[in-house]
Amino acid sequence: MSDIITPVLLCGGSGTRLWPLSRKSYPKQFVPLVGETTLFQSSAKRLSGPAFGAPMVLTNAEFRFIVAEQLIDIGIDPAAILIEPEGRNTAPAVLAAALWQSRIDPDALMLVAPSDHVVPDAAAFRTAVEAGIPAARDGQLVTFGIKPAHPETGYGYLELADRPDDGALRPLALKRFVEKPDRATAERMLDAGTYLWNAGIFLFSARAILDAFRQHCPSLMDPVQSAIDAGKPDLGFFRIDPAGWAEVKDISIDYAVMEKADNLAVVPFAAGWSDLGGWDAVWREATQDPRGVATSGAATAIDCDNTLLRSEDDTLEVVGIGLNNIIAVAMPDAVLVADASRAQDVKQAVSALKSKSARQAEAFPKDHRPWGWFESLVIGQRFQVKRIHVHPGAALSLQSHHHRSEHWIVVEGTAKVTVGDEVTLVGENQSVYIPLGAKHRMENPGKVPMVLIEVQTGSYLGEDDIIRYEDVYARS
Repeated sequence: MSDIITPVLLCGGSGTRLWPLSRKSYPKQFVPLVGETTLFQSSAKRLSGPAFGAPMVLTNAEFRFIVAEQLIDIGIDPAAILIEPEGRNTAPAVLAAALWQSRIDPDALMLVAPSDHVVPDAAAFRTAVEAGIPAARDGQLVTFGIKPAHPETGYGYLELADRPDDGALRPLALKRFVEKPDRATAERMLDAGTYLWNAGIFLFSARAILDAFRQHCPSLMDPVQSAIDAGKPDLGFFRIDPAGWAEVKDISIDYAVMEKADNLAVVPFAAGWSDLGGWDAVWREATQDPRGVATSGAATAIDCDNTLLRSEDDTLEVVGIGLNNIIAVAMPDAVLVADASRAQDVKQAVSALKSKSARQAEAFPKDHRPWGWFESLVIGQRFQVKRIHVHPGAALSLQSHHHRSEHWIVVEGTAKVTVGDEVTLVGENQSVYIPLGAKHRMENPGKVPMVLIEVQTGSYLGEDDIIRYEDVYARS
């Protein structure tokens, strides 16, 4: 039995309440919402150090290269990246992680945490984790409850069996889980002093949580085990079997196990935490001026109070005049303006945009790929202009198109370009033409990013007009 804790980061959510910055194609955990690093990177760094081993990450196929790239950027080598074929909530994800870990050491401790939370004092959080280790070693399922800072209606709660009297950091008996309350109930719970926010963070051994699943949710065991057994390695990832996973029930870890278990303990944590569940939470975590105004990027506030102004584009200046209790977030392709009291209703905007088939509902302005990213600069009826950024040493697939030709102009770095049987190096201010139907590929052979402008012309310009012949990233 190892004394090292394996962090398990759950990394598959979409975060629609933080639209337009968080979208289905690039959700909030991969965005630097607070500070210079992304929420996912901050979570991975927080769960690192002498007491922690390499992290295990559960994500989906669309995010696998983003996960790997962001971990590389902060110098963390994951123990495993498990790819869920589709989202099935937290219980199957936790069970899959426990089954995976039990192959290595069934008595090893696992710290399961969402990857999109903010914990400003990482050292204090690690101290709280240390306080829970003895209980977890004894076979208990330890959760971490956040001391409420205000009567929050967006969180579930944990009710303690007794009111803590000495403030010591230790596991306490948990009486019950409480659903998200209304405002009046949340105020009574805050006054009672025996309720904590449910952070959805757990510490237990692989053996203990597997025993809990067998006892309280046995119907999950066989399909998840089958999906793991039939899974396959894919480059540096492990793909959980889609056929087996399709039989898995969609259920949260709270409903499946925690609300039924009798070996629970909770460690209170009061050093600051937020799940950034809305723009109002981002405002609370941001640095504010004396009038409660927080700005980010190219944003200017004039005579404003209790307001959040963010610009995510250096060329787009956001100016607020005489605003009070307002959230304004500007992206290159969408702008949100809302009363802060309606922050939880932002997801309604996403639904409204989806109903009118607006691309902005789910697609991020930058499309991230394993080789880099691209963004559309201009779109016409029969043409499109893109900026394409290719990481050093990366290569796009060898491909062709049925409906469009392309013209590439290199503006930074050097591109190695294949067109048919011809391979050439294209430097800055040089260009190359890709005829319709020609097999082609671009690569960055250099040690700095390569940027080019792509002009597409044709009858159809969709991303699905791609025939791949070779791909180093094993995409179909």
